[in-house]
Amino acid sequence: MRLESLTNFARAWIPGPSTVNARERLRATGGAAAGLLFTALICLWMLGPSPSGSWLIAPLGASAVLVFAQPASPLAQPWPVIGGNTLSALVGVACVHWLPGGPWVGALATALAIALMFALRCLHPPGGAMALLTVLTHTLPFRFALFPAMLSSALLVLAGVLYNSATGRRYPHVQLAPKPSAADSRFSSADIDAVLARYNQVLDISRDDLESLIRQTEIQSWHRRLGTVRCAEVMSRELVAVEFGTPLQEAWSLMHTRHIKALPVVDRTRRVAGIITQADFFRHIDLRHHEGLGGRVRAFIRATRTVTSSKPEVVGQIMTRQVRVMSEDRALAELVPLFSEGGHHHIPIIDAERRLIGMITQSDFVRALYRAVGPEA
Repeated sequence: MRLESLTNFARAWIPGPSTVNARERLRATGGAAAGLLFTALICLWMLGPSPSGSWLIAPLGASAVLVFAQPASPLAQPWPVIGGNTLSALVGVACVHWLPGGPWVGALATALAIALMFALRCLHPPGGAMALLTVLTHTLPFRFALFPAMLSSALLVLAGVLYNSATGRRYPHVQLAPKPSAADSRFSSADIDAVLARYNQVLDISRDDLESLIRQTEIQSWHRRLGTVRCAEVMSRELVAVEFGTPLQEAWSLMHTRHIKALPVVDRTRRVAGIITQADFFRHIDLRHHEGLGGRVRAFIRATRTVTSSKPEVVGQIMTRQVRVMSEDRALAELVPLFSEGGHHHIPIIDAERRLIGMITQSDFVRALYRAVGPEA
């Protein structure tokens, strides 16, 4: 057990494998170079040449790493970059003014800067370097916090907005409101919030990105486990279908006797023209009052004996025309977003000639999913 602990401790010093490809690395390095050059040139144009090069400061290099290499990080957003660097510079200058000299001043200034950044929600790692830099260089003018700290940070953020947007990265990376969880999802947004509260550490990833990654991982897991299962293996082949001119009473009777909630609507060549569900019937019936609902249903589906009618008479008049279909040879995993997020309950399955050959319901899908992932759950 002790050897295992030592091995794990040793492994902790080894960097993990990178998941970033060469193109993204080139994008990040090019952005950092362009952003810092842009910042330096603008500051140089505004102030003119400076022997000490004070128009650009070292912590901006660390800020550039975050803005261009990690634009989705909460630590790289505009307010943490500008606010973190500016406030930390103010803390450093204040410590130089009001505290006696000593090696402990730099440590205290950095600690105070971190506390202030936490309090004002602008935690930015280069801010600690900014506070330490002002102490080590014994910077006295408070205007240092405005220039170069604040101005150069703002220019770097502007360069980040332009460059990241041009290269396909969302920046600023807005924190999105959590979406309602799908009914069949294995976790909810509240579960993520509870785990984050227990974890109680700063994460270098926004909450919405974390939730998105977890959900994508779940879908990827379904694809891996269901990747070899085809729709043809799961679909129900004993089909009951109706046509455009099928009377409503006949369609309703089929649903009732077969205990099904939807019927595909096909033309004479068995190609899908639509789908009719119980919801399509109820959409044409006044549901505001429950009294006499059965009578209203019977009156609606009853065929009119006159030549003209003021109500729908056949399936084609109330069916849903926009219906999602799936080919029999497609992977079952492709139905995951349709059932979990698309609000679909029945998916007609077609053959190579686009003729109806089967139907997959949510129950069929859940059974197949349980067989595939149940033993590993």
